[in-house]
Amino acid sequence: MSRIGIDVGGTNTDAVLLEDGQVIAALKRPTTVDVADGVRQALVDLLAAAAGHPALRRIDAVMIGTTHFTNAVVERRHLDRVAALRIGLPANAGLPPFIGWPKDLAEMMRGSVHMVGGGHEYDGRVLVPLDRAAVRREAQRIADSGISSVAITSVFSPLTDACEREAAEIVREVMPAARITLSHEIGRIGLLERENAALLNAGLQGLAQRTTAAFARALRDSGIAAPLYLTQNDGTIVQGAVAKRHPVYCFASGPTNSMRGAAFLSGLTDALVVDVGGTTTDVGCLRGRFPRPANAMVEIGGVRTLFRMPDLISIGLGGGTEIADDGHRIGPGSVGFRLPEKALCFGGDTLTATDIAVAAGRIALGDPGRVRRLPGSLVADSLRHMEGMIAEVVDRMKTDAAPIPLIAVGGGSFLVPDRMEGVSQVVRIEHHDVANAVGAAIAQVSGEVDRIFSGVERDAAFDEAHREATRRAIAAGAEPGSVETLDVEDIPIAYLPGNARRVRVRVIGEIARLDG
Repeated sequence: MSRIGIDVGGTNTDAVLLEDGQVIAALKRPTTVDVADGVRQALVDLLAAAAGHPALRRIDAVMIGTTHFTNAVVERRHLDRVAALRIGLPANAGLPPFIGWPKDLAEMMRGSVHMVGGGHEYDGRVLVPLDRAAVRREAQRIADSGISSVAITSVFSPLTDACEREAAEIVREVMPAARITLSHEIGRIGLLERENAALLNAGLQGLAQRTTAAFARALRDSGIAAPLYLTQNDGTIVQGAVAKRHPVYCFASGPTNSMRGAAFLSGLTDALVVDVGGTTTDVGCLRGRFPRPANAMVEIGGVRTLFRMPDLISIGLGGGTEIADDGHRIGPGSVGFRLPEKALCFGGDTLTATDIAVAAGRIALGDPGRVRRLPGSLVADSLRHMEGMIAEVVDRMKTDAAPIPLIAVGGGSFLVPDRMEGVSQVVRIEHHDVANAVGAAIAQVSGEVDRIFSGVERDAAFDEAHREATRRAIAAGAEPGSVETLDVEDIPIAYLPGNARRVRVRVIGEIARLDG
């Protein structure tokens, strides 16, 4: 099986061609303003690098990871206005949708707010019956306003999704072309955080449609007929058509791809991973070859959310990080993809972390003679400061004092010291600088269910959760016969009646082969 993996970062776009787990060709190119142009050029260059290799005749899939959706929220651009429909009256009106959002983001995305009666109690009992007439009336108001993105949130919908699904049917009757996000498909228990995730997803769906269409055109322009997949936050992939519906699941795909690539290239299943790029350093933890998931709320662009995300800590340190004040100020500014023109070792005028590493003999890059006159104290102090930043965040990521291996990946991994307290060994691997693209290329399809079950026996709850997770994996593009359980979590909930328990099941499978 041959696959192409591409990871579009803020500084570089990396691409690899893999055949049966072996890297046939790999490259790194500066990221372009239009990410699709960068992907198209990366494909052209990758095919040229592998010219004549038999793997090019049997490419089964192209997997792309991108920071495009995250950047849209952080940079406040390319976002749609969203109508928020909350089902929960007469309760839950005190904190309306978009509460607590940064002012500029709320002004950009808040189209209209609508509240109707309905929802369920914490134990699954009906709060009040769904006010269908109100839903239809509010849907007509949304249609009249010209808004086409709708996020529907109901109280305790992860427990029972009946109200959200019925409301969606009514909205579709009134607005057949509407893009609808249901909160129970995105987030977990926690009304505001789940609603926030649904609102962000709804605001990104238009961009996701344009982006996936542009990626598909880039594949066609390159003469590649393989299906397109996008990588997700949990280290797995979904078909481009599925990613268009749930773009928030692709938010943290870059660091996750690096972690999955690190596991694959090193052969380690449990380890810390430090991914040093051109702008940031991301630190995560591998558990069973996959990133450890975050159990706490995650803030994205100033918005509190709670949905499937890896447990990551990011700091402003990378190969392009600017050094000032005689090495006492590291960042947060970075020259990013302008490193080849701005760094001193390339003849530029900006002292960067890469210049310090070249002067210290950590890496051979550019013209070492251009940084030979840097004061020794400046080089030593800067290195000590940067290594301290990495060591601190590594210590924060650990959950116990036992030493654990650390895999250093990314184009800026030369900044990672060879020894750190609490680390048994620092592992440096071949193709470390394109580990993110490798992680994309090896990804599998997943399905996950995180629900509260009440009134059913434990085994029945597990069976139902597993069936639903499997159904979601197949819908996302998994081969039915290849689906297997990755992890299971069972948490009894003592304060709920009816033998209530929270069950989380995640399954993975290989991508389905297309007939013909």
